[in-house]
Amino acid sequence: MSDDPLPPPSPNPASGRTTARTAAVIPAAGRGVRLGPGAPKALRALGGTPMLIHAVRAMAASRAVSLVVVVAPPDGAPEVKSLLDAHALPDRTDFLVVPGGESRQESVKLGLDALPPGYDIVLVHDAARPLVPVDTVDAVIEAVRDGAPAVVPALPLADTVKQVEPADVPGEPEPVVATPDRSLLRAVQTPQGFDRATLVRAHETVEDDVTDDASMVEQLGLTVVTVPGHEEAFKVTRPLDMVLAEAVLARRRLNDGF
Repeated sequence: MSDDPLPPPSPNPASGRTTARTAAVIPAAGRGVRLGPGAPKALRALGGTPMLIHAVRAMAASRAVSLVVVVAPPDGAPEVKSLLDAHALPDRTDFLVVPGGESRQESVKLGLDALPPGYDIVLVHDAARPLVPVDTVDAVIEAVRDGAPAVVPALPLADTVKQVEPADVPGEPEPVVATPDRSLLRAVQTPQGFDRATLVRAHETVEDDVTDDASMVEQLGLTVVTVPGHEEAFKVTRPLDMVLAEAVLARRRLNDGF
């Protein structure tokens, strides 16, 4: 983990202009209660390696990403820094660990606040999506470079979706009130990519509790665009997801030496 001053942005020979530099923020302060008791979700082992390390490597696999900021549990920054130091990470990428807050939104804001000057594009990536392919990361970055203020990777839905009236008691039958047109819906993944100034303004302006950063940009009245997501960028939330993630990782190691 380098403490040397970061170099200035490098010119893009093809265009004669400065190439925007990219940083990734990984909020990893959640407890992951749906995976059951034990270590925080981001520190659970996947293929013998903590999920957080897989997620960090996934961001650093993109040659466009020169800094990864990991937002640790509020009292767990030293542990997370030791974890990063103990695993092989690309030399070309800088890594920074900062303590997080009580909510995901607060943790992302703390990660943003820790970014040094010189980074114009920011990715926000779930630590619980450890297997996102580098092509997806690069596609998000490229779309931001092309002028989109916010970009999300997304997949068409395979299942029919029903809108219901929630029951007062969990487990009770719920009446269906509508069937949305599935062709107009997408399942959103991460990393989500942003023009840095736009994301900073969103976090300074939007006070509602949201589930993703792109929805904050939507509340500013700006357009969020999608790029194709990937089926292996699923979120590891429940025990069955861990089984699937282990299978995907085993296949990669067998086929690609991942």
